[in-house]
Amino acid sequence: MKVWVQVKTAPNLIIAEMWKEYFEGEGIPTRILPDPEKPGVGELATYKVLVSQEKVHVVEEVLRKL
Repeated sequence: MKVWVQVKTAPNLIIAEMWKEYFEGEGIPTRILPDPEKPGVGELATYKVLVSQEKVHVVEEVLRKL
């Protein structure tokens, strides 16, 4: 069973999808989910960007390069 860990918070769906595309381009499976603690509507909702727990160290390396 995979454990998913939040690595970023995105202010809207467009930014969340950008992070997802970036991480997946680096070979890191990524999920985006609306943040229930900061409800919004549709594209204006805040989103959590999640990766598999075993890939968190890879995300940290990728983010260091930015």
